[in-house]
Amino acid sequence: MPEFDPAASARRVIATERDGLDALAASIGEDFAATVTRLSQMKGRVICAGVGKSGHVARKIAATLASTGTPAYYVHPTEASHGDLGMIGEQDAVLALSKSGETRELGDLIAYCRRFGVPLVSMTTRADSTLGRAADHLLAVPDAPEACGETRAPTTSTTLMMALGDALAVALLEARGFTAADFRTFHPGGALGAALASVGDVMHAGEAVPVADEQAPMSEVLIEMTAKSFGCVGLLDGEGRLTGIITDGDLRRHMGADLVDRPAREVMTRDPKTGRAETLAADALREMTAGSLKITQLFIVDDGQRPVGILHLHDLLRVGLT
Repeated sequence: MPEFDPAASARRVIATERDGLDALAASIGEDFAATVTRLSQMKGRVICAGVGKSGHVARKIAATLASTGTPAYYVHPTEASHGDLGMIGEQDAVLALSKSGETRELGDLIAYCRRFGVPLVSMTTRADSTLGRAADHLLAVPDAPEACGETRAPTTSTTLMMALGDALAVALLEARGFTAADFRTFHPGGALGAALASVGDVMHAGEAVPVADEQAPMSEVLIEMTAKSFGCVGLLDGEGRLTGIITDGDLRRHMGADLVDRPAREVMTRDPKTGRAETLAADALREMTAGSLKITQLFIVDDGQRPVGILHLHDLLRVGLT
């Protein structure tokens, strides 16, 4: 008996599933497009169902749909037969998963959809199966070889179902114009939430923003800089527009006995870099740290170039961006 090679086994499994994914990609066509159109226009939820490994995949698809703007949840077919069918409304649709299409536990769910006109989308390898024939829309999965060989345990088939579910979720996301801001609504915590936060979510606003008139003497600017503790002050013209910035570096460059008596406009750096509140915080971080000139503070302005907030590099680090 040849010596077992774990690495070779792993490569064989991945190659087998990769071939299955290639076949799945080649099979996508009008049926998939029709399913996306139907689900994107419905007002209810997508009820995902399956048994065994297909059930685990159905749970994951439901979670992905729900987090990307398509209301969805998982219902176990056995529980559906014992009362949970009442959770499915006429404006909903059912997405049922079964490799063979003959999972008997799905029988009551299929009958319910027929009786009440609930759209049924099937994900199966057999279009001629009970599930395939009953479906209003068929998401066909290639009957590719399972990666485990003789045991035929669900491996390739579940990978393909998972990928097809992801494809469905992303297509619906794009069809609905779902944005990063929308996505963050469902993912407010953790690294993902931080990456999707906007500058407006993180910045300091209102009285916390250090600003002064560009005509003011430096004595007033120094008081404002000390009080707000950002290490800078934004300078405004008579219309309240940001025209310059004074930082600790500007103070060092203009240090002299007459500094406190000089007008701020003579000390400020004109036309500072600014940001917008709707920008993703991650993009702001890249802008502040790109190139050789690092920016510690960034004034956030509106369309009229009036300051609405200030963003400090530490704020971005505090919410988990690195």
